[in-house]
Amino acid sequence: MAADLPMDLPVIDLDVFRNQPRDSPEVQAECLKAAKALITYGALVLHDSRVSEEDNAAFLDLLEDYFAQPEEDLKKDERPELHYQIGVTLENTEKPKCAVDEPCLNVINRLEPSERPLDITAHAPDPKCRFFWRMVELPPYETQFPGLNAANVVPEAPHIADRWGPTMNLWGDSMKNAVEGLTEMTAVGLGLPAGSFKDAGRYGPHLLAPTASDLKKYGEKDTILAGFHTDLNFLTIHGRSRYPGLHIWARNTGKRIAVKIPQGNYLLVQAGKQLEHITGGLIKAGFHEVVVNEKTVDVIEARKAQFPDRPLVRISSTFFWHLSSDVDLTPIPSLAEQARQVRAEQFNLGKNEGEEVTYPTMKVGELVQKYVPPFLFFPTPGKSCVLLKTDILFAACSELRHIALMT
Repeated sequence: MAADLPMDLPVIDLDVFRNQPRDSPEVQAECLKAAKALITYGALVLHDSRVSEEDNAAFLDLLEDYFAQPEEDLKKDERPELHYQIGVTLENTEKPKCAVDEPCLNVINRLEPSERPLDITAHAPDPKCRFFWRMVELPPYETQFPGLNAANVVPEAPHIADRWGPTMNLWGDSMKNAVEGLTEMTAVGLGLPAGSFKDAGRYGPHLLAPTASDLKKYGEKDTILAGFHTDLNFLTIHGRSRYPGLHIWARNTGKRIAVKIPQGNYLLVQAGKQLEHITGGLIKAGFHEVVVNEKTVDVIEARKAQFPDRPLVRISSTFFWHLSSDVDLTPIPSLAEQARQVRAEQFNLGKNEGEEVTYPTMKVGELVQKYVPPFLFFPTPGKSCVLLKTDILFAACSELRHIALMT
């Protein structure tokens, strides 16, 4: 375990769960700690000895090299005919829904002024690129939400192509294995069978979805790289970025936390809307943003001096872990009751969580549609906006292609 953790999030040790008897006091205590961390913060730091710092470095190197290519080369990996749901999406495409969403703006207004995110009400689309790499096990049944069956995109450039598949799959599998272990720990900590969430997510539309921000162009302090939002999936897991700038908000205090994942076998995990729904709001989806702050600028200058030949690109190795689209999202009664108790406790402490949210039974695939009201679609010139019933909504609308993940 790290001797000097740079933030106040609890650190959960997956090795305890993996290596000791499931009924041991140590395992039970660690599982309870994981569940409480998600209830309290909506996020935690996960330690997993299988996670390799070298694998993370190789992944970051690869993605830096990839996004340092000329735009005309990157465009070869766009798939507009598939509505950008695989391959690359270039900067100024994704826009957080919160910028036009009253409930989300109300969350910001309830925060202390000093704890609020950078203003997003007039925020243009995020100046970041993204690459979608699917890591899916196809279901052995006919789904109500047929997903995208196209093969993943492998870049053409010789200095990238040979490394691409092995590196993406190695790092993606590391994060996927870690987060699936955490789903088991969380279930146990909530008083459920260990496989409750993991089994429900076996055929989920999981995505390794790294982002890239060009810090030569967007390295000025207070630049918003990814506006204030939550994620629509079950759990989001991040490897350590080379550049700080990720902020999250703790439910218990409303305080903004500047995240820095310790070096070594550590990952950051955040709760998404699917987990919020199935727990009846006991665990809330975590709000977060990525901005250029003072520490980002410091690291930019340090890397210019230490690695003058490396691209100045901020890579985030984001992995979105989903429940299977056909799973029924029904709040678990015992957890929904606990949620009401937590809400009452927060109210008694003078912490206003806003209007009470209802969580009706629906399919996971329908949850996506619930958070994508038609008025939010702004078509790209020359294209129509298409709303399809899919694992990940296919929207030919440049600002909102990431809406299935980001709300």
